[in-house]
Amino acid sequence: MRQLSETVKHLLIINGLFFFATMALGPVVYDWFSLHYFASPKFQPWQLLTHMFMHGDFGHIFFNMFGLYMFGTPLEQLWGRNKFIFFYLSTGFGAALLQMGIYYFQVQQGVMELEGLGMSSSAIQEFLQTSALSPTMMEQADIGNLRGAYQAYSAVLVGASGALYGVLVGFAILFPNAQLMLLFPPIPIRAKFMVPILIVVDLFFGFSSYSMGPIAHFAHVGGALTGLLMMWYWKRNQFNSNRWN
Repeated sequence: MRQLSETVKHLLIINGLFFFATMALGPVVYDWFSLHYFASPKFQPWQLLTHMFMHGDFGHIFFNMFGLYMFGTPLEQLWGRNKFIFFYLSTGFGAALLQMGIYYFQVQQGVMELEGLGMSSSAIQEFLQTSALSPTMMEQADIGNLRGAYQAYSAVLVGASGALYGVLVGFAILFPNAQLMLLFPPIPIRAKFMVPILIVVDLFFGFSSYSMGPIAHFAHVGGALTGLLMMWYWKRNQFNSNRWN
């Protein structure tokens, strides 16, 4: 067990406060601080930041915060506070942007489907908000595209998982031979092997029709990709050897 670093401690506290506020005040907190699709009436710019501190249930926040403690602490101790905060938030933003890009693609597929059937812009907007469609339209349209469009438009993105995946990538690059223990099955595995496996799993579930629950798999991939690009850039420009105090 490593000593908790200051920024990680503060992030744990902030996430905990948001979680307890959600439990106390209910859905209104989700409406304010979760990240909604950018064309949704519920979208607000601050949600790009605040969604990183929102979580769906106790299991969600527990595993994210445990991962942040385990892998974020050594990064902050190595980099310093400012560099770690910059990295953490950047990977969280990268995760959100990729997931929003996927949502945009899904929404546009449904919009083009309905435009091809002659629906007006106002009718399409009503469908995206309510999923209401006439029986005739239902018979003519590709139901898969319409379901995907409605779900993407109505999606709510919460959690620190995207930023955590960036932290995992940073940890695996800096400490590639660190031994980690899988939960299922409980076997040790080096960080340089575990992190790519996690990303491949997310890519599989992201591109397939299978799912382990309401998980934004491309947010994980976006956080990991942003972390990888930042680590590559820092290494190329010798930023890894500098602390940002």
